[in-house]
Amino acid sequence: MTDRTDPDPRAPRPFPDGSAEGARAGTTVPHMLASRSLMRWEVLCVLALSLGAAAVSATISFLGVLTAPESMADQTANLIRSRAEDRPWLDLSFQLYSVLFAFAPVALVVYLLHRGGESARTVGFDLRRPGFDTWSGLALAALIGTGGLVVYLVSWQLGLTRTIVPSTLDGNWWDTPVLLLQALKNGVLEEVIVVGYLLHRLGQMGWSPWKAVLASSVLRAFYHLYQGVGMFFGNLVMGLVFGWFYLRYGRVMPLVVAHTVIDVVAFVGAVYLIGRIDWLPV
Repeated sequence: MTDRTDPDPRAPRPFPDGSAEGARAGTTVPHMLASRSLMRWEVLCVLALSLGAAAVSATISFLGVLTAPESMADQTANLIRSRAEDRPWLDLSFQLYSVLFAFAPVALVVYLLHRGGESARTVGFDLRRPGFDTWSGLALAALIGTGGLVVYLVSWQLGLTRTIVPSTLDGNWWDTPVLLLQALKNGVLEEVIVVGYLLHRLGQMGWSPWKAVLASSVLRAFYHLYQGVGMFFGNLVMGLVFGWFYLRYGRVMPLVVAHTVIDVVAFVGAVYLIGRIDWLPV
């Protein structure tokens, strides 16, 4: 007869990947990602709290655009609007609130990665390669920004896109800082969740790389659908390019830089350029 010694329940256990680095003294880490079913539910919950919900909202909004008496080009899509007109400090409070809590889903996915024995570094959301992230991000911004502007102008002329008004903030001293924060929020929220997190999780669930990229790109296109048909396809192409880049380099930070720069130019530039340049829709 052989004696059997049960393990001490207070002893540390490794993370699900079995790595020694995952062990934490005095803690027990559950196998949260032990099955594809759990990962599927995790992804659905994250999207329901973030850009998946935005895609549903944008689709409903688009149905309203289609059924409106005006043509699509005669309707406007306001990206950043005042929340309390003629009350600037209240408006600023609402603007900062909307930016701050938009980062909550990003914090959630970073937590989930850590809970599963990974980290933000797993998807390249870190500062390890600032030079590469900056220059490649600027190159992507130039490529996608120029292409996106062309798509917008052509599709607007064809009546396939609403007139986009990047900002309706009313000349407050804090307008530009808020627009910069909104641009950063969009870059971090969209690229970390729709590219880094989603592609990583879909890969763990057994999806082929390009099937995952296509799903990510379609999601991106749908939460921009409220802007019109032209911008739907423009953002679909943007998603495919960003997805290819992520598959190639495994880093989401250049995409955050690129998206942030594109939105900075769109938000802040529009304040000074719309109405002063003839070929920009008003």
